[in-house]
Amino acid sequence: MRHVVVTDVPRPPLEQLDELAAFGVATVHEAMGRSGMLGPVVHPLQQGARIAGAAVTALCWPGDNLMIHAAVEQCRPGDILVVTTVSPSLDGSFGELLATALVHRGVRGLVTTGGVRDVADLRAMGFPVWAGAQNAQGTVKATAGSVNVPVSVGGAVVRAGDAIVADDDGVLCVPRATIADALSASRSRVEKEAAAREAYQRGELSLDRNELRGLLQRLGVERVSAADRDR
Repeated sequence: MRHVVVTDVPRPPLEQLDELAAFGVATVHEAMGRSGMLGPVVHPLQQGARIAGAAVTALCWPGDNLMIHAAVEQCRPGDILVVTTVSPSLDGSFGELLATALVHRGVRGLVTTGGVRDVADLRAMGFPVWAGAQNAQGTVKATAGSVNVPVSVGGAVVRAGDAIVADDDGVLCVPRATIADALSASRSRVEKEAAAREAYQRGELSLDRNELRGLLQRLGVERVSAADRDR
């Protein structure tokens, strides 16, 4: 197996990343046709963080964080470090010291299928993390892996330079080539939701606005009184 550190990954413009972050995971996910979610394998360690950044990926050996250290060197301002292992591992491969190094390089956050420790310190730093576990179990630095190669997280493929969007709803990957389309669709969705919100504030029902009454009828859903129901 060949182990590499890819050093010249193209990134999306920061203004595109900032706009994705403003929309948030749920809006962009729906706008993309409900694709790209990293699934329930990663969870936010904090509340209220909403970020987007360019993916720097690290593929590590279980119980070994050597390639996280190698990945730090490849990080630039606006990046998000995405870490996974060649087989499942929840060992605490990341903590406050690595976060300090990433903050110095302008990294916006971490997404890892593994465990993290120094959780109180990470929260105090305001460094956003989405992780598979909180786990004080440490790791070694002994086994080769790769940096900036495609990785699979929760069934989604993340490539270096893709956009990662993360907030309390989860983590989403937007392929770099589709970011412009995702942004356009997200803008349209926000406009549509704003119109719906105004309608609901006036008392309009979602059943009528979304023309769902006919669907209920076609599915055989009947309206009956409580008395008729019990007959």
